[in-house]
Amino acid sequence: MKFLFAVIVFIPNLVIGQTAEAYFKKGLAKSKIQDYKGAISEYNKSLEIDSNNANTYFNRGFAKDNLQDIVGAIKDYSKAIQVDPKFESAYYNRGVLKAKIKDYIGAIEDYNEVIKINPNDVDAYYNRGNAKEDLQDYEGAIADHSKAIEINPKFESAYYNRGTLKAKLLNYIGAIDDYDKAIEINPKDARVYYNRGYSKEQLQDQKGAITDYSKAIEINPKLFEAFLNRGILKANFREFKDALSDFTKAIEINPNLSMAYSNRGMVEIIIGQKDNGCLDLNKAVELGNERAKELIREYCN
Repeated sequence: MKFLFAVIVFIPNLVIGQTAEAYFKKGLAKSKIQDYKGAISEYNKSLEIDSNNANTYFNRGFAKDNLQDIVGAIKDYSKAIQVDPKFESAYYNRGVLKAKIKDYIGAIEDYNEVIKINPNDVDAYYNRGNAKEDLQDYEGAIADHSKAIEINPKFESAYYNRGTLKAKLLNYIGAIDDYDKAIEINPKDARVYYNRGYSKEQLQDQKGAITDYSKAIEINPKLFEAFLNRGILKANFREFKDALSDFTKAIEINPNLSMAYSNRGMVEIIIGQKDNGCLDLNKAVELGNERAKELIREYCN
């Protein structure tokens, strides 16, 4: 995601303009040291003198955003756009904030304006794709991520997001291709290995999935989902000791992971540790796992 930023402009050398410019510059200086309340105060003074300066509204919006005043920031970005209808960054930043408050349609409209002004704004395509995904327009989102990749062939996150969308559409081969490219660009992103492992698992490449889950764990030892999924596959291969270890590690990281308790319980029952297994199944039920109730009736009563 593109960072919000401040734009410095110089106001014509009129007496009033110089005063407004002086307050504006003070606002920029305070914003630079993250004194956003102070910056807003200076921008307010500047706007009292010159109420038709798009850059002052933009930068006040930036300061408000950093103070989590999203509504106020959106209003200022809107005012900047009203003054300057071609203000690309104001549309972009307003779109980011609209997405934050789940106004995805509004965000898309703003990103559309950015793209009209600058058809090569890679972040606008990327963020518009994310907004479309939130609206479950997966094909539209894929098209936007593809355009972002066309503009920047090294855009790892666009490959990753496009891969997850392809996986949602059950195009696991296409997803793996995108994850491969993301890993080529950045081989240290655990989430990519995890998702590639999941796609391989769906294609019945269980050994390949285990390898990817293991790599994800190597990069991020707190990724409990990878321990859980690897444990399930290990159990499928009857590597019960390793499976138990993975389920236990997943539970250590996330003690509310019912699937880890239920799977560990079943492995324990299989290897003859029925009491421990039934305890784990009961814990899974406590955590809301309905399937574990059936397993208790079948194996523990």
